[in-house]
Amino acid sequence: MTSRSVAVLGSTGSIGTQALEVVTRHPGRFTVMALSAGSNVDLVARQAVDHDVPLVAVAGAEVARVRDAMAAYAAVVGRSAPSPDVVVGDEAATVAAECGADVVLNGITGSIGLRPTLAALGAGSVLALANKESLIVGGALVRAAARPGQIVPVDSEHSAIAQSLRGGRAREVRRLVITASGGPFRGRTRAELTDVTPQQALAHPNFAMGRVVTTNSATMVNKGLEVIEAHLLFDIPLDRIDVVVHPQQQIHSMVEFHDGSTIAQLGPPRMLVPIALGLSWPERLEDVDVPSDWSIAQTWEFHPLDDDAFPAVRLARQVGAAGGTFPAVYNAANEVCVDAFHDRRIRFPAIVDTVARVVERHNGRNHDALSVEEVLTADRWARQYAAELIGAGPGDDDSTEAW
Repeated sequence: MTSRSVAVLGSTGSIGTQALEVVTRHPGRFTVMALSAGSNVDLVARQAVDHDVPLVAVAGAEVARVRDAMAAYAAVVGRSAPSPDVVVGDEAATVAAECGADVVLNGITGSIGLRPTLAALGAGSVLALANKESLIVGGALVRAAARPGQIVPVDSEHSAIAQSLRGGRAREVRRLVITASGGPFRGRTRAELTDVTPQQALAHPNFAMGRVVTTNSATMVNKGLEVIEAHLLFDIPLDRIDVVVHPQQQIHSMVEFHDGSTIAQLGPPRMLVPIALGLSWPERLEDVDVPSDWSIAQTWEFHPLDDDAFPAVRLARQVGAAGGTFPAVYNAANEVCVDAFHDRRIRFPAIVDTVARVVERHNGRNHDALSVEEVLTADRWARQYAAELIGAGPGDDDSTEAW
């Protein structure tokens, strides 16, 4: 594989830091062309110096603060102060995304990743997509902007599907099977979820992730988003995408073919392999992670998803089928509800219940001709309405006009 230039969006988060670890461990394979971060100035400054990055983009800082942090770290490690281009403000990540790198890894969390996703596609870069929300809320808008093969999935489930699809032709696929850990509340009934705490929701059994993603794993909203994402990425109908609970998370997802065979991608429950594949696709890098140890006796379990206790996936199927701005509304309302749960303003089951009320209120205007502004308008409306429902309490949903 020839050397590739990469831009890492969300470089200070879990995906971004692991991506830079992959780059460091494979010298000569990658050149870091741009980094973007939200507000962790000290860490992005260290990354910029370590990788000699020509463009640094930070949403929540002043230019002088970023340059001072780089100079201070350079002095500590005995290097001259770097002088990259520094971009700050709300559009910083979008500027980094359109830098022209061979590969843009979008590791931003949330719908704010939409404009950078479109910018990377517009610049002709391969988009290594960990920011599932931008595809989900952008929907047809993102698919129209992408040429065939331009988007490489980085979510472990969708990377697993992409790898498994190498074993057959698209017309031979019967269904996709997305695996879920079940989160910290696997096996609990809806009634037993009423009094769970934010701390319990963040106790994921296998992964260390950010607050929103970890909570989404507990509610199964994450799996709902992944069902929509798989539908958009692989053009498989929603009714042929299943979710199965696999607590050990050794199988990341599966593809069932019409002859009755199933091909699965297996590996430890870590993100290094899908991140590395996002950067190097379709080639594999050497020694990215430690493989599973097949000499150790182990048992793997598979359970059906409890739709009564965890209705988020069922709701996501309805949202995905409706299309248009409905996925943006689902995602935005959920982000507001997650914050409210962690602020102890709503109980755990009310997260998805409130999202369902927001979705029900949405009339899907602008369904046939999406633009970025229409998507973001739906996003803003959903956030406002969700916040009003949370403030008003159960049963009161007449304050905001339907949109």
